[in-house]
Amino acid sequence: MIGSELLDDPRADPTAVGSELRDIARLNALFGGTRAVVAALEPYLRHACNGERATGNVQWTLLDVGTGSGDIARAAVAAARAHGVELTPVGIDVNRTAARLARAGGLAMIVADGSWLPLGPRSVDVVLASQVLHHLPRAVAVRWIATFDRVARRAVILADLRRSRAAMAGVWVASFGLVMSGVTRHDAVVSLKRGYTTQEFDEMLQEAGVRTAAGYRHGARIVAAWSPSTD
Repeated sequence: MIGSELLDDPRADPTAVGSELRDIARLNALFGGTRAVVAALEPYLRHACNGERATGNVQWTLLDVGTGSGDIARAAVAAARAHGVELTPVGIDVNRTAARLARAGGLAMIVADGSWLPLGPRSVDVVLASQVLHHLPRAVAVRWIATFDRVARRAVILADLRRSRAAMAGVWVASFGLVMSGVTRHDAVVSLKRGYTTQEFDEMLQEAGVRTAAGYRHGARIVAAWSPSTD
């Protein structure tokens, strides 16, 4: 692993964690993190709108692994509602401060590690993991991807960071204008250093047994989305 981030430590100071998670939510909103996830989810929502809605109300479940403060899960719920899909989100995070913040924002939460998802095969409609995998050793990330593919019924959406020197410089400068903490500034750069190329991300997907390809998105983001095989 490259460097160390505050959120790597589930026992980190709760005040510092809360401050960083609020900063991350702002960065997601301003620099493409939220948009990347919603754009990846929308094709599945449109399919539901065109097909399932004819039979009545469409109700899906969403599992957000490493949900943080829950900002992206809430954005997914709003996007789903616009397509006529009622999305019920459940967040999972090992950090208890993150869990408290997400609950305060209206999410049901499970305090757990992504390695131990308390769920059976095809038990949730959508599994989402945004900016989580770069916190993990590569072998662990591959195991998580395979687990997500097993648990999801309709879609898996992985969104993470593209390794980019330009993005590192940009977020460093932007953090001052946005009055973000020095800890957030440091961790944002470390996160980008830990980011992926599409080749690296594709290799992890292949090792996990997933047949799809990752692609770059606006704001130094990298995304992979697929419908799990029913084999």
